[in-house]
Amino acid sequence: MPRSMRGTTSRTRAAVLLTGTVGLVFTSIPSAAATSPGVIVLPGASSAEGIARGEGATFYAGDLFRGDVFRGDLEEATAELFIDAPDGRSALGMVADTRHGLLYVAGGFSGQAYVYDLETKATVATYQFAPPSPPDADPPTTLVNDVTLTRSGAWFTDSLRGQLYFVPIDRHGDPGEFRTLTLHGPAAETSPDFGLNGIAAVRHCDTLVVAHSANGELYTVDPETGDSAEIAGVDVPDVDGIVLHGRRLWAVQNSDRVTEVRLSRDLTSGTVHEVITSDLFQVPTTAIRHDGQLAVVNAKFDTGIPPTAKQYEVVVVDD
Repeated sequence: MPRSMRGTTSRTRAAVLLTGTVGLVFTSIPSAAATSPGVIVLPGASSAEGIARGEGATFYAGDLFRGDVFRGDLEEATAELFIDAPDGRSALGMVADTRHGLLYVAGGFSGQAYVYDLETKATVATYQFAPPSPPDADPPTTLVNDVTLTRSGAWFTDSLRGQLYFVPIDRHGDPGEFRTLTLHGPAAETSPDFGLNGIAAVRHCDTLVVAHSANGELYTVDPETGDSAEIAGVDVPDVDGIVLHGRRLWAVQNSDRVTEVRLSRDLTSGTVHEVITSDLFQVPTTAIRHDGQLAVVNAKFDTGIPPTAKQYEVVVVDD
């Protein structure tokens, strides 16, 4: 979710302020438009924000303000309503635990998160990480924004608090009681604008990588101590969700671009490798990667908040 969303709750869908995104100019970085972009419509969606990769070409995407979840097929370029969420829920960042058939969903201003069974569609667990933001709070007090999986559990970001929430997952795949990790260093910085946003886990390593929207930077986080450090050399204003594959990282920016970063082996620095653009991008927020392509969610917050677009979709571009 972009850092420009303030002063609302998903529970009431009250009016908010959209400050707009910042146009960026890159002078020495190659820019590439997708060679054959495609669009996968989320039929009947009233909004969009998060996306998760399922098994094979399957993906899941959320209706931000209704909390519903769509299931789609990247190869067939189709999607349909999958989970009709209870009233009052939101759906932001999400991740699928395909091994155990569960979907973890960040719940935004409610301070909550939800776990759904991908076979029965039932709610397996609901977590109250922080007290919900009052309807008239400006700025809001909590925004559970994104989530990633590690070998031991699910990590959630809060864009208005310098902390992460951890839900342990046992060997049977059952989620347990959550705990809060207080952060230290640059990732802990908070302001009226959104801070922590996208999150990813480094494969075969306990390190987390987080995006900080207000600072336009990426940080590593030690999940044991909460210590954080800047990934030097990377400037990604309006960064939202991130995708990590090996040492390649894609930062989705609300300013209608996705920046590919090549990380150093020790994760202390990065180099911008490419900027991916598409005429089909309209305030992109999150993405997944499949078979050499990125599936990017169009949130369309430029139409208002709640947005008023007639259609919401996933845009597929070459990575």
